[in-house]
Amino acid sequence: MPSNEELIVFYRNMLVIRRFEEKASQLYGMGLIGGFCHLYIGQEAVVVGMQASIEDGDTIVTSYRDHGHMLASGMEARGVMAELTGRIGGYSKGKGGSMHMFSREKNFFGGHGIVGAQVPIGTGLGFNHRYRKTNRVSLTYLGDGAVNQGQVYESFNMAALWKLPVIFIIENNEYAMGTSQQRSTAGLSMAQRGYPYGIPGEEVDGMDVLAVKAAGDTSVKHCRDGHGPCILEMKTYRYRGHSMSDPAKYRTKDEVNNVRQNRDPIDYIRRLLLKQGVCEGTLKNIDREVKDLIAEAAEFSQQSPSPNIDELWTDVVI
Repeated sequence: MPSNEELIVFYRNMLVIRRFEEKASQLYGMGLIGGFCHLYIGQEAVVVGMQASIEDGDTIVTSYRDHGHMLASGMEARGVMAELTGRIGGYSKGKGGSMHMFSREKNFFGGHGIVGAQVPIGTGLGFNHRYRKTNRVSLTYLGDGAVNQGQVYESFNMAALWKLPVIFIIENNEYAMGTSQQRSTAGLSMAQRGYPYGIPGEEVDGMDVLAVKAAGDTSVKHCRDGHGPCILEMKTYRYRGHSMSDPAKYRTKDEVNNVRQNRDPIDYIRRLLLKQGVCEGTLKNIDREVKDLIAEAAEFSQQSPSPNIDELWTDVVI
């Protein structure tokens, strides 16, 4: 069992993501965030647990449900929120929006708007680590909706063939957009999809940050020891629709409420901390601190200027 100090870090990091996404939803409803906006509410334990398993220099790449990954990698909430509102203070100077933020400093190589397109990029990052003999690992996230993409299996093959240090993390939140996994995906479990290539896989309770951390530690060691890639299927759940424009009528309120009440990752750690003697006041102080952090980020995102027209011509690769 981790120490109370470690559990508090998990609790705070997950709470930052939860409160950030709730505020993003609010700003979207006010018309301050345009375009697409895919929230991570409910899935916080996956990225927080995996991030706790890696070291500086390891790389991260993910899909368009990416705000949580940015925050967990150490990117500032104010910079992420300012990008969502299209302001110059954002990580892509207000030009990328929700799906196109990067931080070379934090080794975050993007959310990507095309389903599955980040998987070859994550494999390439793994190739870079092996070629340069850096002993680094590439965390490559994808959703259950991307698992049936051909480029995913080409990536599996390359990663296995060259023993690349890539951890393919399938965030199985049960619905690919509005289609349930049972209707979209036949055959083996997602954790077993790498078996034809000799890639080991494991199913993990993605609502339990401690289970994620344990699986992450094992898989990171597997990669650093030179044994090639592995797959972690994180059994998780998103509380909101696919994006802010999705009313999620393909599932019942009872289904969502049941997960919230019985499997919520933040409530689980909160109960565990209280059971281990951490006082309620300590947790309330963390709650207030996180609330203030997100309020400041929202304020910054609205006060930061819009990008100058000249920014249209910067950061363009021809």
